[in-house]
Amino acid sequence: MSGVGGPEALLRLALSFLLGAVLGLERETHDRPAGLRTFILVSTGSTLLMIVSIGLRDLYPGSAGVDPGRIAAQVVTGIGFLGAGTIIHEGHIIRGLTTAAGLWVVSAIGLAVGAGFYLTAAVTTALALLALTLLARVERSYIGAKGYAQLKVVMADQPGQLGRVGSALGELGIDIRDVRLAHRDGGLVEVELRVRPAGRDSLRQAVEALLGLPGVRSAEYSV
Repeated sequence: MSGVGGPEALLRLALSFLLGAVLGLERETHDRPAGLRTFILVSTGSTLLMIVSIGLRDLYPGSAGVDPGRIAAQVVTGIGFLGAGTIIHEGHIIRGLTTAAGLWVVSAIGLAVGAGFYLTAAVTTALALLALTLLARVERSYIGAKGYAQLKVVMADQPGQLGRVGSALGELGIDIRDVRLAHRDGGLVEVELRVRPAGRDSLRQAVEALLGLPGVRSAEYSV
């Protein structure tokens, strides 16, 4: 791989910005912990580090220890810590795993762009977007076919509120498969949960239990 500098480096950074924005926008529209700006920063930062790594190799040819792969490896390690920060555990609910995986993928896309593998980076972005959109709908349909139901709860947007909902469902033996959040006006948040009922009456009991929690304005279920 030849040295990188000037207009070529700017082209790679611009492409990395766009590819990171594609995946970041999808996460942003679903109100995830890491969204548009985070994905763009991770992608362009990874690209810059790869460009610098390649530039150092060409600047000091034959020097021991100048290996572009070493910086790439450190990027992957750093993204592991950043991804861990997007994973939230509240009661029986774990959220953010897909976003953490998305950050890992977008860092790899940034490294690929920095190394000049434009087509590979673009195809990976398209595949990742497919997994986050179309396959997510397929997954939800498959879950519904296996006896899952949906709970919709509107509640005050307060710290620990989601954890209390998870604990109430856990006490009834209801397993939570997926959680989606959407903020409303007036300090409210709408929560959609994919759950596996423990029994015939567990959903009705769940609604009654949730309506008894402080801050919960409404709760309903559908199968």
